Amino acid sequence: MTQLDFVPGTLCDDRMWARLLPLLGDGFAFNHIPLYKAHTREQMLELIGAHSATKANLVGFSLGAYLAMEYALAHPERVASLVIIGSAGKKLLDKEKATRLRIIPQLEKNHYTGMTQMRLREIVAPQHLDDPAIVGVIQQMAVDLGKDVLLAQFRSTIERPDLMDRVHALRCPAMIIGAEHDNLAPADDVRALAANWPSAQLHMLAQGSGHMMPLEAPQTLADLLLAFHRAA
Repeated sequence: MTQLDFVPGTLCDDRMWARLLPLLGDGFAFNHIPLYKAHTREQMLELIGAHSATKANLVGFSLGAYLAMEYALAHPERVASLVIIGSAGKKLLDKEKATRLRIIPQLEKNHYTGMTQMRLREIVAPQHLDDPAIVGVIQQMAVDLGKDVLLAQFRSTIERPDLMDRVHALRCPAMIIGAEHDNLAPADDVRALAANWPSAQLHMLAQGSGHMMPLEAPQTLADLLLAFHRAA
């Protein structure tokens, strides 16, 4: 049985994958990296090492996908395969960096009650904004994990190295999944990552999803994961 080690995104935990896992059948064991326990990017990378298989099949989403690439570059002998969802392995976009620098002081001062509607509109496709199976899960993770986790993840990852020019060195089977309407990992950037990583498969979701692909397009992701691991 193949173990998949899931690395979630910012302010996410294993609930990020709840709609995807039942669609993968019984040929896999599922393991979740508790990224929310880390206070620094170094600790996040250590958690991946401590909580994943010796030869890990890493499935990373957003921040977790960036960290999975960074971990694989540092420890190629420990990674059997990589699935990258919603990340181009880049430094933060200036717009996203500015957003976070604006949000951090507000978070420090105020009570945190979950994601704003403005933020949800940035990360979720318009047709899903009223879907409790998607937005409800996102909001519940945000409230449960809370302000301290969000602040730690924002502060520790706002400055990060650009991995795009380094991924060509990775030799394990790899698949990149992006969405044409992802505002946080723009489609052109995801294509640029794939162009720098010729051995990786690239799949772009044309419609039906914003950034939160594991919740917004679970069947599409399940089909891609199943085909990828059958081939690998």
